[in-house]
Amino acid sequence: MNQDEMKRRAAQAALDYVEGGIIGVGTGSTVNHFIDLLAGIKGRIDGAVSSSEASTARLTRHGIAVFDLNAVGELSLYVDGADESNHRLQLIKGGGGALTREKIIADASQRFVCIADDSKLVDTLGRFPLPVEVIPMARGHVARQLVKLGGTPVWREGFVTDNGNLILDVRHLSIEDPLAIEQQINAIPGVVTVGLFARRPADVLILGGPDGTKTLTAA
Repeated sequence: MNQDEMKRRAAQAALDYVEGGIIGVGTGSTVNHFIDLLAGIKGRIDGAVSSSEASTARLTRHGIAVFDLNAVGELSLYVDGADESNHRLQLIKGGGGALTREKIIADASQRFVCIADDSKLVDTLGRFPLPVEVIPMARGHVARQLVKLGGTPVWREGFVTDNGNLILDVRHLSIEDPLAIEQQINAIPGVVTVGLFARRPADVLILGGPDGTKTLTAA
């Protein structure tokens, strides 16, 4: 079974958590499966809050209304993918560059259901380069501070976030204490946010694999 089908299995399982109202929807290849499957039960919800322009376009094509978070307040459910998860459901996100909006919606949601294929579960975060969204004028300054933390930042050239900012992908970090690293990087002037979801981890992690899905919950 290919990886894409495993992602689709995880997305299918996440539909069980959709109970109505307006839900938060993330960004990425696994979430694209979720949006396509959500279209089949769109009568069950009032609409969605989206973390990216790409997801907004996909939801709209399926006839699912997209709302501004400011207009709806707290959400009961947020469904999104991840680039990595540890066993405490702390995540690295932002491979698609939507980390800031994803973090805002996750924080505004009562339940965060993360969907991924089973290769995303790791013992220690950091094999996947850690995305950091930065204000353009601060790119060099932030990069130097990230080097001091032991990382190797690489500018994601040719990419601009939906917020008009840049991404530094930080390699060679072994993230033993995700919460501490999240706080350290967020404290650097010029950082918009870092793609560590440790202060607000997932509540549920659904992993698609060749034998079906496995569900982990936060301790």
